[in-house]
Amino acid sequence: MEKNFRCCWFGKSERSGVMRKLEHRPVYLDNHATTQMDQRVLDAMLPYFSDKFGNPHSDSHYFGWEASEAINISREKIANSIGANADEIVFTSGATEANNLALKGVARLFGKKKDHIITCVTEHPCVLESVRSLVDEGMRATYLNVNHDGLIDITELEQAITKDTLLVSVMAVQNEIGTIQPLSEIGEICHRNKVYFHSDGAQALGKIPIDVKKMNIDMMSITGHKVYGPMGCGALYIGKTPKVKLMPLFSGGGQERGIRSGTLPTPLCVGFGKTCELAIDLLAVESISIGRKRDLLLEKLTSELSGVHINGCMKHRVAGNLNLSIDKVDAESLIASLPDLAFSTGSACSSNSDSSYVLKEIGLSNSEIDSSMRIGLGRFSSDDQINYAGDRLIEEVRKIRNSRRSIFINAAE
Repeated sequence: MEKNFRCCWFGKSERSGVMRKLEHRPVYLDNHATTQMDQRVLDAMLPYFSDKFGNPHSDSHYFGWEASEAINISREKIANSIGANADEIVFTSGATEANNLALKGVARLFGKKKDHIITCVTEHPCVLESVRSLVDEGMRATYLNVNHDGLIDITELEQAITKDTLLVSVMAVQNEIGTIQPLSEIGEICHRNKVYFHSDGAQALGKIPIDVKKMNIDMMSITGHKVYGPMGCGALYIGKTPKVKLMPLFSGGGQERGIRSGTLPTPLCVGFGKTCELAIDLLAVESISIGRKRDLLLEKLTSELSGVHINGCMKHRVAGNLNLSIDKVDAESLIASLPDLAFSTGSACSSNSDSSYVLKEIGLSNSEIDSSMRIGLGRFSSDDQINYAGDRLIEEVRKIRNSRRSIFINAAE
């Protein structure tokens, strides 16, 4: 689902010129789009690109056994990171595939018995498109609204469930505004009504504590590259208590218990396992340290600039997320004037849209959306980078506002 960034309106030659002029790589503030791979993850992966190159599905010799064992160890680490069992983890190419597999797999298997799906208006495009596809196949869908903070109404969810409801799919953490949905409450309602609960956890892994058993989550989609791991490797948790059954998306050699055929990429699976191990080890410390850096940047901006507004709420929000509207500033113009900072106007997965549907759903006007930007801090964001980014943002916002003021004065004259 990755598409062209809204902030990348430069032509090829213009982009090349900007890149040549930069003396240093920009400060990276787009950790919701992807994250820098942790060196410890890369170190774990490297042997499986060279010496340990066996096919993990070759069960007749040492090289296959070696790769298979590495994947089994990684599967255990991934399961531990969300409170699952190893045999409930199915490897995929990422969260987009996992979301498609969860929704389409369950609906196509049980759709003749129960034909109703409930999801949320601010879901990731791959969930919304999957639901739209299933509606074309004969399913019915209900889309839950969100309040100004980006949270669903639990009462509305409960009222939407009928005897024909098969599945509820609600994202754990919203990828634009960082909102954390009440997973445990959703899970309790779903299980009380004997409805499957799926959650897109791509932005939640390593950022909030997850226990799929305690939260009554039946399926969860996760991916490596949002949490300092490799691109191209994700997983779908498929619960066994109660047992979830689904129809595979495609046919093949029957790998992953027949649910997801295809040769597993051993290096990526090993990297994802190491990613999850680090995510759990560092979760408590990082949530505090990254939150402190986010608050430092926010305080710097609000103390020096008027008209800075937070989109979504601060209370139910992951530590590294800031989605801001700045009065009298066009976000795309601001980004264009700051090639030394890497941030965006919104999601990389829906950035070809005229404006953010997520911000529309939480009640922002078109002008407020046009002045909005998403800043994502992460493990490798330093205090020096935060201070530099704050200073540059303040400097350019003032320039843009002064320029607007000059235009208005000249027009009046």
